[in-house]
Amino acid sequence: MFGSPQHLSPGLWTLAWRRLRTDRVAMVSLIIVLSFMAMIAFSMSGLIANDWADEVAVNYAPPSFIGAPSASAPEQAPDLFIKEAPPPENPVDPLKDVIRTLRAEIAAEQSAATGALNRYGITDPLEKELKEIRGNHPYLDDASISKKQTLPFGADKWGHDIVKKTIKGAETSILVGFVAAFLATFLGTLFGAFAGYFGRRVDDFFNWFYNIFTSIPYLLLILAVAAALQQKGVTTIILILGLTGWTGVFRLVRAEYMKHKEREYVLAADAIGASHVGRMFIHIFPNISHVALVQMSLLAVGFIKSEVILSFLGFGVPVGVVSWGSMLNEAQNELVLGMWWQLTAATLAMAVLVTAFSLFTDALRDAIDPKIK
Repeated sequence: MFGSPQHLSPGLWTLAWRRLRTDRVAMVSLIIVLSFMAMIAFSMSGLIANDWADEVAVNYAPPSFIGAPSASAPEQAPDLFIKEAPPPENPVDPLKDVIRTLRAEIAAEQSAATGALNRYGITDPLEKELKEIRGNHPYLDDASISKKQTLPFGADKWGHDIVKKTIKGAETSILVGFVAAFLATFLGTLFGAFAGYFGRRVDDFFNWFYNIFTSIPYLLLILAVAAALQQKGVTTIILILGLTGWTGVFRLVRAEYMKHKEREYVLAADAIGASHVGRMFIHIFPNISHVALVQMSLLAVGFIKSEVILSFLGFGVPVGVVSWGSMLNEAQNELVLGMWWQLTAATLAMAVLVTAFSLFTDALRDAIDPKIK
């Protein structure tokens, strides 16, 4: 029959998906992005990387493929209080026996009174109490904790597993990137819709507001807002990026609304009594939604990098919260000591995600652009 579904023309999104499936690079990029999303979902649910803060290895434990450092004879700690003079030419010391006898008597008296002496000849007054505490809580005894000498990709200065730390850092960075991108896209679309549809004074007002934000370099703008808020937290970073990154979306959406408001279908909606809000968001917006979607994808990539920059400069996540930016901030000191694995892990994870997402975004933009056949 003429009205049967098989004779209906496919919609915009159906055609876009058909084009996207023929692009192998886009499909591989999509698989990588979805893998990251699944990893973040498992991390947020506590199934993986929930124990990233546990000190499971020695400080700066190297990766397993490098191997543990070669075992050498333990270095004798220097005695800061008693230094033996070099032997004199005459090996006979008339006071040697007297000094040895006095030291033995002092050690015996103090050992009988309070306990054993330490290596400096000083008795620890808290030795008895510490033994009782360690007896009640064996896990406080360092000797009872066996720390690994190597990990699959090494450990940081606290002995945290770098792999788990990278996964937990991805949770923060990706969450900030996507939520901030959604906020910026929402604001840019809303402002652009009002400016492009109504024009005149409304358009002048939003253009003036737009020029204020674009007249300041973006990095300086987000640093100024971060310094003004003087708060560290994931919510603060989302607000900083979302409230400053809407300008690009506004410009494109405004131009689309200015073009579509004079189309026949909008004039027909006006003739049947559709309200301004109905024409803006029910009739026009579905026809330009692909522009907002592509812009949100692009902003997500940019905001992930912006979060890394903010955390690297100290304006990002607070102490106790890990992100790729905070890992890079720690790695700059470790790199001086030759500990390169935390820097490599955070950089590699961010590079893979950003590259895959950028390639998928470019393919998605080409697939849903009606001008490209």
